[in-house]
Amino acid sequence: MKLKQKIFYLGLFLFLVAIYYLTSAGNTPYDYFLRLANAFWHGKYYLNDNPPWLSELIPAGNNRYFVVYPPMPTIILAPLVALFKNQFQQQFLAHLLGAGASVWIYLTTLRITQDRTKALYLALLSSLGSIVWFLSSVGSVWYLGQISAFFFLTWSIYESVNRKRFFLLGLLSGATYLSRINLILVVPFVFLLAIDFKKLFTVETFKKILLFTLGLAPFILGNFYYNYIRFGSILENGYFLLPQILKETHAPWFIHGVMSPKYIASNLKTLFWSFPKLISHFPYIIPSWAGLAIWITTPAFLFSLFNFKSNFQNLISTMAIGIILISVSMHGGTGWAQFGYRFAVDFYPFLFLIIANNFQGCKLGRVHWLLLFVSIFVNLWGVLWINKFGWVGF
Repeated sequence: MKLKQKIFYLGLFLFLVAIYYLTSAGNTPYDYFLRLANAFWHGKYYLNDNPPWLSELIPAGNNRYFVVYPPMPTIILAPLVALFKNQFQQQFLAHLLGAGASVWIYLTTLRITQDRTKALYLALLSSLGSIVWFLSSVGSVWYLGQISAFFFLTWSIYESVNRKRFFLLGLLSGATYLSRINLILVVPFVFLLAIDFKKLFTVETFKKILLFTLGLAPFILGNFYYNYIRFGSILENGYFLLPQILKETHAPWFIHGVMSPKYIASNLKTLFWSFPKLISHFPYIIPSWAGLAIWITTPAFLFSLFNFKSNFQNLISTMAIGIILISVSMHGGTGWAQFGYRFAVDFYPFLFLIIANNFQGCKLGRVHWLLLFVSIFVNLWGVLWINKFGWVGF
């Protein structure tokens, strides 16, 4: 890689980090990961304090409280906390990971299209023209977990279409899983993107499977151990205990449990048919914490439908999107409080891959740049209205 290219990638990364930092709401009070990272350095896998705003902790007696969210962000934060002490806040990691993911999307698009303008277009669309901007600027526990998964999944896809180092691909898939447990469902699709189906039943493919598994296994086994020492079961992470802890077992969003097909309709409505709030006074239109349709927050996603390339990567990506959408739409809550429909970020990396493929042989015209501008404008509106002015409501 030439020095000029490295400088450009670094510049793009630092530019986006600066944007996220400047549009941030400041230190997030929902800093479960940061608190747990500090606990790790004291040899503890639990918190000893339970302030009232950290309501999603599982009490374990003896002044111990377990964090239910997957620990990958905590693992990343731990050395940063040791290095910078109290100067490093949880949302800073979201800034870094969100910006880093867009660099991977740039590199993936460049690999596919061989066009730097198209690569920059998708990098800007992902970082500033989607709700990744809002999640990366806030960095609360829910958003940081998703941005961590987004970062590792975009890196995984880049590795799948580029150098195809299967041990590294396994490590990245494991880090994705340890950021968002449900994304274990798309690990096979990440692997499939990297293999040659003409050599499927060969010793070479078997070696690739072995290397991939060796990279992935420590994360799965590590999570099993983490669950076991907390709850006495390798499969219990505490998340499904939250309705009892929050006393919300009869709430509409948990009336059928944490996961149920009966929640699909409400999630799809949030994804495709949710709108801003109109109020009778200035500023007259505000984001809704309940959600905002994906075609409003990122109208440029329409490019995933037009000029669709019927190739292997798009087929695998479409299947992965379908699997993720089914899994997240069965969740009892629809993701609020949020800007947009945050669960969709789980499948955004595959959506950007489809657009990158569709951009092959396609000249960027006025409509492309117009939709990018509108996408950035809408997300700037959401970030400023929520983070800087507090103009948001249900």
